Amino acid sequence: MTLSFLKPIAAALLGLAMAATASAQGLIRDAEIENTLREWSDPIFDVAGLNHEDVDLYIINDPSLNAFVANGQRVHLHTGLLIAAETPEQIMGVIAHETCHIACGHTISRTRAMDVASRPALVSIGLGVLAIAAGAGDAGAALIASSQQFAALNFFVHTRAEEAMADAAAVSYLSDIGRSPKGLVTFFEKYRYQEVLSEARRYPYFRSHPLASDRIRTTRQLAQETGMMDKPTDPKVQRQFDLMQAKLIGFIEPLARVYQTYPPGDDSEAARYARAIASMQSSDLSGTLKEIDSLLEEYPENPYYWELKGQALFEMGKPAASVEPHAKSLEFLPGHPLLLINYARSVIARGDEGDLEDGEEALRDALIKEPNNSFAWSQLAIALEKQGRRAEAELATAESAYHIGDYQRAYIFAGRAAKDLQPNTPDARRANDIRNVTDPALPENEVYWRRRG
Repeated sequence: MTLSFLKPIAAALLGLAMAATASAQGLIRDAEIENTLREWSDPIFDVAGLNHEDVDLYIINDPSLNAFVANGQRVHLHTGLLIAAETPEQIMGVIAHETCHIACGHTISRTRAMDVASRPALVSIGLGVLAIAAGAGDAGAALIASSQQFAALNFFVHTRAEEAMADAAAVSYLSDIGRSPKGLVTFFEKYRYQEVLSEARRYPYFRSHPLASDRIRTTRQLAQETGMMDKPTDPKVQRQFDLMQAKLIGFIEPLARVYQTYPPGDDSEAARYARAIASMQSSDLSGTLKEIDSLLEEYPENPYYWELKGQALFEMGKPAASVEPHAKSLEFLPGHPLLLINYARSVIARGDEGDLEDGEEALRDALIKEPNNSFAWSQLAIALEKQGRRAEAELATAESAYHIGDYQRAYIFAGRAAKDLQPNTPDARRANDIRNVTDPALPENEVYWRRRG
């Protein structure tokens, strides 16, 4: 969906040691940005020996410059990184680097390294406590305060070798798929100054990926040996990059920043796109339609421009008028789950004869591809309730709550659904499954329910 991604849909994504977490941020879901990044990253995953279908790519709505691997084969990119990048090759370089951390087994070895690195820190804390007990309060406090530094220094001894390996692998991956590795080199060189900053002032990426001058020199030498440093950017890739940044800036940045970056005199495709989005964000429907219609006149088969037009109409109180643009987006990008959800939301809100059934069908098609999509389940609950199918709507509500980790709500609605659904049907069994797995009596749910009071 076009920037349903400003709404937080994940509460906690745990990063590797020394990497920033996504605990307070929302995940971006956007068909265009996801498709662009998958088109760039899937060949990298494949050449690294991974099955790209098994690697998940998450975009986190956070202005800090960061990227990391966490929870298995999951690559996380912050919007701050995507906006700060100067070329598409810089983003590809970061993705290639992170890919090695998966393919080279670093996600496992770093967990072990964390345990080893923490031991001196525990010793330091213990000595500090003893010093305080002996009356040397200042010395004890200094020992305790330095414990984290000891752990970090020990951990970075381990990670420096892995970072150098990931650099070399990234250069190899990029050259193997015919992409210039120059972006990786320029990205590191641009932020070389990070290594002289204090730990607190560094960007999160460079707290978990410590730079060193010799590492940068080695990466540049390896990149030059490929003979592809000066390979020009593919025009298609450059356009994807320009539109992705325009979209992110249009949705995320303040209006003044948008117009500073894309002033009214700029008639480029990216500028019109950013201004159309910014106008929608400020509830200026006429401004949005002026910019987006100019883009549709030039690019009538672009599904994302039709999607944006549909979203603008829907969000500004014209659900009936939004149905046709969403239908057009599916005409040019059939079966995409996020576009199906947009279309379903519009037809359900319009409520003409047959619309509820059409909306339900579109949502079920989307859920076949994304069975964990909480928003799709919540929309399905609305469609079912409007059709008078209360028990099925309760089950859909339980599914929606379960997939965002709201066990309390999932447990309540699954219980209601199980009581109202015909016994021994697939829906009744699913309701009982959700109820059982969220049961407060289960030991594994004890912490969650205790927090809930």
